Order: sequence, then structure tokens, then C-alpha cells
Amino acid sequence: MARTLSIEPLAGTTFGAVVKGVKVTVLDDATWRELYAAWLQYALLIFPDQHLKRDEQIAFAKRFGPLEFEMAAISNVKSDGSLRIEADNDDVMKILKGNMGWHCDSTYMPVQAKGAVFSAEVVPSIGGHTGFADMRAAWDALDDTRKARIETLQAHHSLHHSQSKLGHQTKKRDGEYSGYGLHDGPVPLRQLVKVHPETGRKSLLIGRHAHNIPGMDKADSERLLQELVDFACQPPRIYHHDWTAGDAVVWDNRCLLHQATPWDMTQRRVMWHSRIAGDPRSEAALGGSAVSAAASG
Repeated sequence: MARTLSIEPLAGTTFGAVVKGVKVTVLDDATWRELYAAWLQYALLIFPDQHLKRDEQIAFAKRFGPLEFEMAAISNVKSDGSLRIEADNDDVMKILKGNMGWHCDSTYMPVQAKGAVFSAEVVPSIGGHTGFADMRAAWDALDDTRKARIETLQAHHSLHHSQSKLGHQTKKRDGEYSGYGLHDGPVPLRQLVKVHPETGRKSLLIGRHAHNIPGMDKADSERLLQELVDFACQPPRIYHHDWTAGDAVVWDNRCLLHQATPWDMTQRRVMWHSRIAGDPRSEAALGGSAVSAAASG
């Protein structure tokens, strides 16, 4: 059989590639190894025209490792098929809005996620892109003085904190939202500079969940973390994917930030997220805080 696999780097960015000529549901071992190596290199792989069914997406995600959770809808459509009203600003809508800030997945959990498979079932005609930002290139672009300043710093990570900044009064079980990530207990502490366990490359570990750098005034901590996000998340280190129904992507959560972007919420958007579990040997938090996650917000 003639080889059809094509891995085409994204133009104008420091990361990402579009993969064509393959169906992720029928990968032989040699093709899988090539794709995994490309994933480590590019951190984001985009697979057009996949139209994954639930069991197919879960099976593909499991090739990257055990899953933190198998599949969750990221959508403004309720389970009964009706449209969620933006003006109601219910708990799910607050989480959707929160996701529009740059972040890494599960940094607020004891073990940070390794990555995710994300697919599009229904997309709006305007907006609803997903942004990605290369934290490896962001680290590389910092001057030596700033690198030296932040390399030894740490920050706490909390979904309670990040949602509270939007005025979301969170609790463990939050209405229609499952409550995932809104647990009580110690707040994970993580280095601002992360070393990738498979490539050895350094990257910034920042984003909306990060806060309260130990040894630093809260206002100064907030200012520094925002400055780093503003510096990191700009061209050529960003890419916003304009979805077509049937697209699937897989990203490396150990070196990329991502964000949702606004869309006309009178239009349906149905996306499916399978989260790949991190290896506790490399993705576990450094420690916790005596202050509960809820109190930290």
C-alpha cells in the first residue's frame, strides 16, 4: 500500500502540525510511533476529517497513556438537547467562560494532565476557536536575567482561584457542573519552569490557575504571573484553530497553554474532551498548602 501519511508543520508558529492521510482509528504500530514522535516534537497535532465516535476517541486517547477521564462534553448544549442561555450565566456557563483564559489542564489536581484529545462534533459559524501557546518557545525567548529570576520560583494552582476572579462563587458540587477540580484540601504547588520528562526541554508553567508565589507579595505575584502570560502568549508562539466538524487534535499539556475563544452562543457548539493522565513521577505537585483551595480564592 502506498504511504499516505503527511505531517505538515503549521506556518508562522513555533509548534504544531497538521496530519493528513491517516485515520487515527486504524493506526499500525509503525505509524503510531511516528505520530508519537511528531507529537513530542510539535506538541500539537491536528487531524482533519476524523469524525470520531465515543469509543474511537477514547481508544485513540488511551494510546498516549491512562486517562484522567474518558470523555466530557464541552458545550453550550444541555443534556436534554436544549440550548444553554448565556444571560442565565449558570455554573456550566461560568466554567465555559473561565476556559477562555490561558491555562494548562489539571494543574489544580495532585497530578497534572499529560495531554488531551479534543474533537469537534458541532461548530458555530463564527468564533469558537481554540487557542494554543508554546511555553517551550516562551522560555527560550526570555532574557537571561528573567530566566534566572523565575527558575527557582513556584506558584499554587487552583480552579477555585481562577474561577473566583470571574466572580464565580465556587463550591464542591456546583449546580449542573460536575464539580471536577473544585475539591477542598491542599492547593498544589508547582515550579514556574517545568522540564519535559520526555524531551528534556524547559517551558513555563503558568496560566490562569497559577497564583500566590511563595515568598512574594500577592499583588507582586499576580503582576509577575500576568506579565509572563502576556509575554508568552503572542506570535509566533500562538495558534488558534478554526474548527471544522470532524476535526480532532491532541496536545501536550506539559508544554502548551490553551484557551477557548468566544462565539455566538445562540449557536450550538459541541466538543468532546478526553484527558490523558500525567505520570505521577513527573507531573505530581511539589506539595500542598495548609489553606484550602476554596480559601485561596
